[in-house]
Amino acid sequence: MLNKYPLWKYLLLGFIVLFTLVYAAPNLYGEDPAVQVSATRGATVELSTLDKVQDILKQANISPKSTVLENGQILVRLSSSEEQLIARETISAQIGDGFVTALNLAAATPAWLEAIGGSPLKLGLDLRGGVHFLMEVDMDEAISKEQEQMVQDLRADLREQKIRYRGIEKASTETGVILRFTSQEILDSAIDYLKPINPGFTFDEKETSGTFYLTISMTAEKLKTAKEDALQQNLSILRNRVNELGVAEPLVQRQGTDRIVVELPGIQDTARAKEILGATATLEFHAVDSDTDVSDALAGRVPASSALYKERDGQPVVVKKKIILTGNHIVDAQSSADEYGRAQVNISLDSQGGSKMSRFTKNNIGKPMATLFIEYLPTGKKKANGKSETEKRIEVANVATIQAQLGRSFRITGLDNTAEAHNLALLLRAGALTAPIQIVEERTIGPSLGQQNIDNGIKAMVYGLLAVVLFMFVYYRKFGAVANTALLFNIVMIVGLMSLIPGATLTLPGIAGIVLTIGMAVDANVLIFERIREELNAGKSIQRSINEGYSNALSTIADANITTFITAVILFAVGTGPIKGFAVTLALGILTSMFTSIFGTRAIVNALWGGRNDIKKLSI
Repeated sequence: MLNKYPLWKYLLLGFIVLFTLVYAAPNLYGEDPAVQVSATRGATVELSTLDKVQDILKQANISPKSTVLENGQILVRLSSSEEQLIARETISAQIGDGFVTALNLAAATPAWLEAIGGSPLKLGLDLRGGVHFLMEVDMDEAISKEQEQMVQDLRADLREQKIRYRGIEKASTETGVILRFTSQEILDSAIDYLKPINPGFTFDEKETSGTFYLTISMTAEKLKTAKEDALQQNLSILRNRVNELGVAEPLVQRQGTDRIVVELPGIQDTARAKEILGATATLEFHAVDSDTDVSDALAGRVPASSALYKERDGQPVVVKKKIILTGNHIVDAQSSADEYGRAQVNISLDSQGGSKMSRFTKNNIGKPMATLFIEYLPTGKKKANGKSETEKRIEVANVATIQAQLGRSFRITGLDNTAEAHNLALLLRAGALTAPIQIVEERTIGPSLGQQNIDNGIKAMVYGLLAVVLFMFVYYRKFGAVANTALLFNIVMIVGLMSLIPGATLTLPGIAGIVLTIGMAVDANVLIFERIREELNAGKSIQRSINEGYSNALSTIADANITTFITAVILFAVGTGPIKGFAVTLALGILTSMFTSIFGTRAIVNALWGGRNDIKKLSI
């Protein structure tokens, strides 16, 4: 029989609508104003901290909805924005040093919805508020690291070939290294060996007072590649760190040749974000120089192959300059406690790093090995080129005697507390930055401005929806009411799917995409309804006209929507930030509108008019 769906199709359509409706429901509950208390490096949030926060609120006559300790942070839910501001100021003034008190918004989703994975739409920076960072990569330090690596590689290569050299060091004014030899013959043999295996470098030689110098420098192309690699690696590592922060749909992209833009929607704890993103912590493992007396080293008598550093308590340690292993070989790091309850970090290495550690420890059982904690800190000064200056700080994290041959897994101890172990593990997991970065611009977008954008976007959506609904109802009457019903379900489906899809974020351009979808969603029904009218005017029966109206308009609808969908995919692929937000809602809106306009309205039309021979006239 024409225009009749079997029961299973109605049940399937009903399930799809109900499913998206359930996952769109969390957006009806809104968010609670909240205050978030977290620890900076060197502090920790414990149950005693929770008790202290509750006492502070009680003394200030503030009655929170709830106060919970989760994931190392305290979240205080409040009844109003006024209470939120008062609570933030009160807690911040009395909680003490080592803690950050920040404004936040906590979803008020019921527990039963959360249990099935329901959550409200994730809002972008322009709607939710958040923080914007412009970060600058220290390219001078990146090139300096490249030179240090060259020195180590050249030493190893020349020793392997038994080519004797007098000295090797970084060039002070050039992007390369300088090697010294005692004769022209040895220099020539060094060039013959090194030149073929070092493409992208220039080799310049000269002789002064019986000493033969070889300067190996990066070409302009090699220098450009090194800087590009440093920027790209830092981009990748920053993305990993943002993922560790748990930010939904962040923006991390390059700007120019040495800058990176990071936008974190919804983040109000800017101190925590700055600490994790800007930190350049890494580890290096060195052998301890047991042959050098520490008192001699303190007096300035340090061998050229060693260096003097200090532990956290000020205890001096002399270590060999040669690096056994760097943090670049770390593939995983997890904080935990040892058998005595002290903080530690469990480290896993890649295969190459495991081989190096195994080889070194096998030959040095019973000898001490030092773990160096290295970070770059801003000095507040500027270089001659106007770039910000950083200071390299090296601290001995611990010194341990090698008891047995180590492999790909071992642990680092000597940390102050679990919070420091957690932060260090996070940074090592995300990777060490190739070159130091500094935050040169910080901009916080408040929730009030985001709310204004939301209100304006909703107004535009409502006005557009009313205009379309009114036109369809007046022009197509009952069939117009069917199209309007499908249009409402279409909006529910978009919201439900975007709430469900991991990483999907609604931005202001995304709202524009939904508004555009509202107008486009009825295009398919206009084509179908006009085709039905044509069939009726041609004298065909009502049932035949409905059937052929839907069947014959399908190809035209598909062509129009597929081309628009392809455009949305291209926008998403090549666009960034706001363009991606627009492309996501547009593409999703095209899919849902095709579903509701073709299958949804057909189901309603079939239920109301399908298979009936008593209908004399359609309200179309």
